[in-house]
Amino acid sequence: MTTDDDGSGPNLEALNANIERIEDLSQRLVSALAQRRKIPPSLQGPGEDLYMKAASAWMAEMMSNPSKMIEHQVGYWGKTLKHYVEAQQSLTSGKFAAPEDPGPSDRRFAGDLWQTHPYYNWLKQQYLLSSEAITGAVEKLDHLEPRDRKRLEYFSRQIVDMASPANFLGTNPDALARAVETDGQSLVDGLENLVRDLEANRGDLLVTLADPDAFKVGENIGCTEGSVVFRNRLMELIQYAPRTETVHRTPLVIFPPWINKFYILDLNAEKSFIRWAVEQGHTVFVVSWANPDASYADVGMDDYVEEGFLTAIEEVKGICGEEKVNAIGYCIAGTTLSATLALMKKRGDASVRSATFFTTLTDFSDQGEVGVFLDDDFVDGIEEEVTRSGVLDSFYMSRTFSFLRANDLVYRPAIKSYMMGERPPAFDLLFWNGDGTNLPARMAVEYLRGLCQEDRLAKGTFRLCGETVALSDVSVPLCAIACETDHIAAWRSSYRGIRQMGSRSKTFILAESGHIAGIVNPPAKNKYGFFLNEDMPELPEDWKEGAARQGGSWWPSWGAWIKSRAGAQVPARTPGTTARPALAAAPGTYVLPGKAA
Repeated sequence: MTTDDDGSGPNLEALNANIERIEDLSQRLVSALAQRRKIPPSLQGPGEDLYMKAASAWMAEMMSNPSKMIEHQVGYWGKTLKHYVEAQQSLTSGKFAAPEDPGPSDRRFAGDLWQTHPYYNWLKQQYLLSSEAITGAVEKLDHLEPRDRKRLEYFSRQIVDMASPANFLGTNPDALARAVETDGQSLVDGLENLVRDLEANRGDLLVTLADPDAFKVGENIGCTEGSVVFRNRLMELIQYAPRTETVHRTPLVIFPPWINKFYILDLNAEKSFIRWAVEQGHTVFVVSWANPDASYADVGMDDYVEEGFLTAIEEVKGICGEEKVNAIGYCIAGTTLSATLALMKKRGDASVRSATFFTTLTDFSDQGEVGVFLDDDFVDGIEEEVTRSGVLDSFYMSRTFSFLRANDLVYRPAIKSYMMGERPPAFDLLFWNGDGTNLPARMAVEYLRGLCQEDRLAKGTFRLCGETVALSDVSVPLCAIACETDHIAAWRSSYRGIRQMGSRSKTFILAESGHIAGIVNPPAKNKYGFFLNEDMPELPEDWKEGAARQGGSWWPSWGAWIKSRAGAQVPARTPGTTARPALAAAPGTYVLPGKAA
């Protein structure tokens, strides 16, 4: 506790300074909230029809099987009453201690006071009992379609997670103890963090996950040596400087997703997939996508394919003097790469020797966890928003993906930042996660409607650049890497899409961990393993059963796969040519904050 120099009491000078800060922060808070954007109600939660279906299912259950519903309620009330009595008895016994806590461990309640203090332990156990009752009630509703059940389970879990007593200052003993220890300094610092986040997001609350001052793109993140060798309105093409005297003849071009920045594959020298690929003797190119503004409203999937994918492939061929390239597509760029390969097959273009897909969905018949946001209620709201603004602001994508893991990416960081007054950690991956990009209006709707909702690529009815394309048109040798706990691109769905492709040469790798950590898993870390099976049976479960687990990163296994398709050794190539001189040093200009074409 901060005290005066003589130790007689609180430091009045510090308290007065904090009062002045609070006055200033309060004014900034009001100003930031006044700037809050108008968000369509359909992007704030599911449509009313879901709640009506849930209510109807509950009434039907009550009418057809009242004993089950009554048993569930009686069981819940019995547990809560028993715990209440135990807590009362513990207090009246004269021992200021919590009763026995048989519940499972929960990271949200790791602090000692949650276990030892009778009041806070009572709050915690009552909350966990109520959570169990709510989730159990939803799971036991029998009169719902599977898709509606999945959405109801997800959104009810969101409500349950939000209601945790750890999320509120008055019921979080760790935050209150910190406030006492610091004479309220932690609360003042927390208010400053809150105002900062509101100001950064036009009055909307999006928690800053990483220290915004800890990294600078091109200096200590995204800094593998190379040059921009081509630029148009949609992308900059970066060629990386060689790190070997000779390189494989066939160059490698990487297409990252345009919903985030490319440097996820170049976080630092130790974690950089790009640097590692260069060190394996590949001439590596990467596409750095523009961050669109409202002037890009009419840019669609056709434009990304023609001006992005196909143009990049032609430029790489021209710079290297080769007829073929190897290509990698990550996430949404992998989906688009598959459609591009199908289009190239229709056009008789054999420029791609092999394709690699990172966490890629092409069959959306099972949309995984993210599918709860792909019904008409949300997609209609997105279409309304992008029609008005010309782009889908990165705010919406960041918020959506964060709430897929709300406790880890929303509530826990908010508690640390706003209640405990802590500065966000200097974590490169989370810094990248917060560096989102906008999506052009037309492209966003085409992708969500045509691919995600209507599954046209898997059905063979997707229109692209004047052709109708299908997964079966993809005939190049391919390797796909999916991630076991991916909450965005479920590995089973990824497997089903890869299996439908027309290639006779397919390799499927299942990496441990999630959408990012499973891919950014350098060999030196030896952190996560992977599963490999050369066979491609119909069911993904059968593939997994027949797969062999291998320890360490999947990068070397993929390196051996791509090496056999990369050609003989030739003298190393420096970035650019006389016809295509370097325009800027890597990481270029489009990747920088606020930059577009």
